[in-house]
Amino acid sequence: MRTIYLGGRVFTGALPLKEAFIVEDSKFLAAGTNEEMLALHREEDVIVPLEGRFVCPGFNDSHMHLVSYGHTMEMCDLTGEATTSLSAVQQALRNFAAAHPDGWLVGRGWNHDYFSPAGDIPTRHDLDAVDATRPICITRCCGHCLVVNTRALELLGIDGNTPVPEGGAIDLDEDGVPTGVLRDTAMVIAQANLPKPDMEGLKRRIRNACAALNRVGVTSCQSDDFTSFENVPWQDVLTALQEVEKEGGLTVRVYEQSQFTTPESLQSFLDMGYTTGTGSDMFKIGPLKLLGDGSLGARTAYLSGEYADAPGVKGLAIFSQEQFNEMIALARSGGMSAAIHVIGDGILDRVLNAFEYAAEKYPDIPVRSGVVHVQLTRPDQLQRMKELGLHAYVQTIFIDYDSHIVRQRVGSLADTSYAFRTMREMGITVSNGTDCPVEWPNPMRGLQCAVTRQPLDASIPPYRPEEAMTIEDALQIYTADGAYASCEEDFKGRIAPGMAADFVILEESPFDAPPQEIHRIRALQTFLGGRCVYRTGCK
Repeated sequence: MRTIYLGGRVFTGALPLKEAFIVEDSKFLAAGTNEEMLALHREEDVIVPLEGRFVCPGFNDSHMHLVSYGHTMEMCDLTGEATTSLSAVQQALRNFAAAHPDGWLVGRGWNHDYFSPAGDIPTRHDLDAVDATRPICITRCCGHCLVVNTRALELLGIDGNTPVPEGGAIDLDEDGVPTGVLRDTAMVIAQANLPKPDMEGLKRRIRNACAALNRVGVTSCQSDDFTSFENVPWQDVLTALQEVEKEGGLTVRVYEQSQFTTPESLQSFLDMGYTTGTGSDMFKIGPLKLLGDGSLGARTAYLSGEYADAPGVKGLAIFSQEQFNEMIALARSGGMSAAIHVIGDGILDRVLNAFEYAAEKYPDIPVRSGVVHVQLTRPDQLQRMKELGLHAYVQTIFIDYDSHIVRQRVGSLADTSYAFRTMREMGITVSNGTDCPVEWPNPMRGLQCAVTRQPLDASIPPYRPEEAMTIEDALQIYTADGAYASCEEDFKGRIAPGMAADFVILEESPFDAPPQEIHRIRALQTFLGGRCVYRTGCK
């Protein structure tokens, strides 16, 4: 079947905008003027008037956590109004507990930097005030810090003598008693004991997350899912994704950023025949994913120096140089690319060294690897990224929060960081995403921050405004450049003949909207392979 879409404002992947395009079966056939498309009209064709609406390729979130997002949708929501104060967090937990009276009380999304009045990270005592008899676990928005109450500490067997995993921290009070705060790898102690979903629960979370992404125009995601649950094997997560695909419930194309933490587990994966590119057009294996350090907000991002607002603190490095070398080289030996979580400049030094080591050891095995987040950087590091041919998986939406704290946290390093425009001008390929559920997956939020370099509410002046992108470039890194990141630039990401007909119809053009209002633009309809997977008014 052939459908002709007429009378729109169509961003094909480059300017100028077109008026119309044709979809035949699951691919784009052509794009151009109304007259040019009507000249190809056949009697049986369907004509759809766009009535001046803006159309662009479907958005590609190039780093997120699909399964974790679906799981978060079933937790107590501690974002928005719930994160404005400690008392608001406590009340949200009480409200959720009333409707979910049994078992662990679990929530996610709080950010103590947004508390008013200003406050520190909550402790077990704050959660005991909600319920001292029921175990409670709440995860910070960044996903690199959580808090449990006293009952949970007892159940988990955590005390002042509990061994701290490498790359993690268990906060203690002045008497050497745990405060309930667990950071990075220490979070596993709690996560491994939380209720785990069965296969149907995993599949439900995947379907719900896909539907939510469709509602904001996302048709592709590059997702880190294998370690979504510390007590669920990666094989079960893989099976759930494959079964949802077979059942037709996978309405987002998934490129799996496959996280493994040991050479043995990665080698086993490779021995099973999995490597980058294995799979279908709907679900395939992507790169090895490694977690290099923590987050800026939790002061666990690993710096080359100290935090400006916390003397003596450098953050947490999750892997040593030798471990990075071994894991990245092992992946490359199996034809598998790598995507490494890097926020601090200290951990970036190690990661660049490791990529260089792997390239020298296996020069004849080409891979397309990259750095995820790549936030706190020095010019010399960007030059090394270019020379190594590394891709940057960035999250421009992080500017919404980080611009409030970055100079306070890292001092002069802020003057060369979040250099997303500079990367592109240097020839480093850049794609955009949200790290959802760290941030909500609406691309329009990240699009606005890329253009304005300000928080969404414009409450402070732009952070490094010289790094602001044009609307065209901001759309490019959320569409075509995302396809490049997954080695699919010849398959999707542009409205062009032969490309997958993944596209979104927006209620307003971001080229016309005031820059500070871009985040309010809604998706009206979302199409995957020419099939409508969301339209306004549908659940």
